[in-house]
Amino acid sequence: MAPFNTPGIVVSGFKERPESILAQGERLYIGTSTGNLHIYDLNASANPNEQSMLVETKKGLSRRAIDQLGYIKDINSLVLLSETLVTLYPLPSFSPPTPLTKAKSAFSFATYSSVADGQSSHDGTTAIPTMVTQLIIGCRRKVVIYCWKDGEAQDIKEAVLPHSPRLISFLDYDNVCFAYSPTEYAVFSISKLAAVDVALPTAPSASMGALSGLGTYMMLRGAKSKPNMVRLSETEALVVKDNQGFVVGVDGKQTRPDAIDWPGQPDEIAYVSPYVFSILPPGTVPVPDDEDGSSSALPSTQQTTIPAPVVQVISTISTSPVQTLSFPFPQPSSNVPANPNCSIRLLTASLVAKSPLFLVSSPVDRTIATTEGSCVWKFEMKLWGEQIDELVRKGSYADALALLNILDTTALLDKEERRTRIRALNAVAQFRTGKYDDAINTFLDLDLNPAKVVALYPERVAGRLSVPQDEWIPLFGGPASSIPKPEDSTSANSSDASKEGSKEKLTERSPSPAGSIRVRSKTVFASLIPSAAKDDDVVSLSGHLTNRTSDDSTRAVEVLWRYLTDRRPKVAGALATVNITSAQSHQWPTLSETSTEELFSLPNVPLSSLTPQQLIHFAQIVDTALFKSYLLYRPALLGPLCRVANWCEVSEVEEELRAREKFAELIFLYNGKKMHAKALALLQQLSEKEDDMRDKLSPTISYLQKLGPEYLDQVFKSARWVFDQDREMGLRVFMSEDVELPHFQVVEYLEKIDPQISARYIEYLIEEKHEEGGMFHDRLAELYLSIAVSAKKRGENQKRDELYTKLLHFIDTTSHYQPARLYGRLSEGRLVAWCDWTVTIPSTDLYEARAILLGRMGRHEHALELYAYKLGDFQKAEEYCKRAYRPDTETSKIFLTLLKLYLRPTTKDLLNLLPPALDLMRRQSRRLDPAETLELLPPLVSAKEVHKFLHQALRMPVYDNRVIREIRKARSEQLAATLMILESRHVKVTDSRICPQCHKRLGSSVIAVHAPHGEVTHYQCREAFSRKLNSLRQS
Repeated sequence: MAPFNTPGIVVSGFKERPESILAQGERLYIGTSTGNLHIYDLNASANPNEQSMLVETKKGLSRRAIDQLGYIKDINSLVLLSETLVTLYPLPSFSPPTPLTKAKSAFSFATYSSVADGQSSHDGTTAIPTMVTQLIIGCRRKVVIYCWKDGEAQDIKEAVLPHSPRLISFLDYDNVCFAYSPTEYAVFSISKLAAVDVALPTAPSASMGALSGLGTYMMLRGAKSKPNMVRLSETEALVVKDNQGFVVGVDGKQTRPDAIDWPGQPDEIAYVSPYVFSILPPGTVPVPDDEDGSSSALPSTQQTTIPAPVVQVISTISTSPVQTLSFPFPQPSSNVPANPNCSIRLLTASLVAKSPLFLVSSPVDRTIATTEGSCVWKFEMKLWGEQIDELVRKGSYADALALLNILDTTALLDKEERRTRIRALNAVAQFRTGKYDDAINTFLDLDLNPAKVVALYPERVAGRLSVPQDEWIPLFGGPASSIPKPEDSTSANSSDASKEGSKEKLTERSPSPAGSIRVRSKTVFASLIPSAAKDDDVVSLSGHLTNRTSDDSTRAVEVLWRYLTDRRPKVAGALATVNITSAQSHQWPTLSETSTEELFSLPNVPLSSLTPQQLIHFAQIVDTALFKSYLLYRPALLGPLCRVANWCEVSEVEEELRAREKFAELIFLYNGKKMHAKALALLQQLSEKEDDMRDKLSPTISYLQKLGPEYLDQVFKSARWVFDQDREMGLRVFMSEDVELPHFQVVEYLEKIDPQISARYIEYLIEEKHEEGGMFHDRLAELYLSIAVSAKKRGENQKRDELYTKLLHFIDTTSHYQPARLYGRLSEGRLVAWCDWTVTIPSTDLYEARAILLGRMGRHEHALELYAYKLGDFQKAEEYCKRAYRPDTETSKIFLTLLKLYLRPTTKDLLNLLPPALDLMRRQSRRLDPAETLELLPPLVSAKEVHKFLHQALRMPVYDNRVIREIRKARSEQLAATLMILESRHVKVTDSRICPQCHKRLGSSVIAVHAPHGEVTHYQCREAFSRKLNSLRQS
């Protein structure tokens, strides 16, 4: 990166020898070796090739050279050092001059202005801040300190030093850094008037590396070298020793571990935050590669070093060169002749340590110097935004971030936006070089769009979101041609990649050493890429790096898990705030319906700022990537993920699951997405591999048992093949304890398959679900009837008897059906239509069922006729009477009705029914009226045949109902009178009543009343008094 524009000529053809330069505001002051002072206006120029115009020349300010210039704003005066004396010249008149005679034998000086906070006075008012300006002059073995406060001179201070300060630089209002010699420095405290020596390393740093061969030249120049030092901040200064620069603090110790290395000892240095300018002599700087930041007007040669003076710009952030300019500087439109044989000196920055910066070039040859003169060059810094953009284009994201950190928001209005974008780009560069954890931490901190994070992974993990490595930077907002800087790569990685030579075909080769990083980062996922997609060279490279790439790919996916598992609950929480859960994932558009461009355009903002649709896209991306990465590296975790509701995109993973035969996980995934048709089709397909019927059907049955009423059509469709295999097991589909299907629709569905299965289902409803609806009871009875009749018609007597027995038991034990409706089905000659077939019920069949139904309808006599006349089963007739008999009701004479049917038959051609009648009289004599029974007996029945009945009838007690009624009435009146007497008894407690036990007044205490005479005692005295009464009674 080149942070400075190509320098331009400010003054050309300057015939005198410049010795000092000062830039103050719009004025440029040049002090010469003859004691003259030339003043230029930097905003006006008569020459189009120059940027200034001579305003005034002050001749004879000094008899000798003007060594140093300065400016004191507080008194608007120019500070001039000449002939070891410092003189103040008021501006703009330059008169009268004020020589500072107490600072004789001066070598250097420095000025510093600051604003002192005002202190509160006694009356509570705050004083106005004060402008304080300090001038410190380094003399022979001492310093003299001048001070002005709001333009008023203060007392002069002096301090003795062990050496003479050759160069002075203020750190802050109290600390000053001195340079005694090129290797000796000190930090001086104005308040303490004491100096602390700076401790510098004695041995040169080993970081010189390949440039160590230039040491011979540096040693030759050591005799004439001068000290170099610049202020970096209020707490730090940069001091030069040999070819290294060290950053020291106010305590005289190094504050940074890294030193700045130059290929040779610099002649002069200056500082324009955050860059250090240095002038290096000819033959010390190696010829740089043709890259940004280097420029030269010299012809191309085979030399290894630049044969001309060089201005090198070093960043204090990275301590590495960022721009190298060799003299002569290119000036396309200038008429100034390019003379490379020049010296560069007097590198002078403005007083505020900001751009611009000035230097002087003078021809070495005196004749040329006399004819052409010297030139003053001006360096101007590029805009901060341009510098940062250039760093980003170069791929130096860490340097761009460091540069951003030192800038104020006023200097760069979009600082925060740039920081976010560059941090993301830096994280991509870290990810590319294998620093996965650092990259993921940044992605999490920035709330980046998960689609972009997942896009860094191969297609096996990212699916259609995956992008090639050369598109990573543009994806995260960087320039399309950006080549990452190999800041984080190790030498081992570079050497490994370089050994492969021409085999590095995984990605486009970038200039060394970035190319080695690109190869290495590509091979991170070599184990994830299908082998069919690799050419021979890739296979060869992968063979050398198998173990390393396997570990890298595993590590990369592990940090992806950390990212996804961090995002997953947070996205779910954000969705929960808008009442959206993963169980509703099937109700929203799938991820495949959204283009990758739309997914990549999702904003990088906190989750709380996203819309519900954007949150759903985030959830779908996270769950799909998590699912696919588990599938590749942790298949055991797929099951738990599939069993819970998730936002995974089925189309992205189902083929891979099938290929890996992860059918259980695929079925769970289908179920979570409500894709039940696919799940059931897969279960049916898998059942073909099973021989055992239970293993074949149980998975499908279990799945169908969990589907609710909203999937009734799917249940009916998928259950059909189960019934075709085994109807008994198929019935279990509708016997689920988890969900409740519409009973009536299930019954109709089962009747179309098999009426007997339908009957089994209704039995389950009545017995297990306690269904009491008359509709199902009627349907079950009709099913029993139709199945029994159909079985008899087909000659299946055993099945007919079984179903007929069920029918009889059902209609006899339940009361939730309609007897009249079923009896109508049993009417003589009636055709019963059922489902798709018709059954004719014979008129001479099912008498017992008719009898039970007649009884349910209250037609007991007709029911008994069927038992006695049609069935001839006298025992069942008697049992029927026992069940129907209720004393003092209309069925209290049911036994007499049966006896009447025996002795007075209503039909002809019957057998003799006298024996069953006599048996009934013997067994049920207590329930038969004697008089009415005897009236029914035929005249020829002897007394012996009814002996037992007569004996029992004569022994039965006869009660007068009126007498019994009067007795009950008298008893009730007696009990009422007794109760009234007991309720009228009471005791009276007055204030004077005494407890007979303790002989104390009862008062309002709790009392106890003793029977039978009503003695009253305290409650606590009751037991003692009761014992006393008992003893008296016994005696």
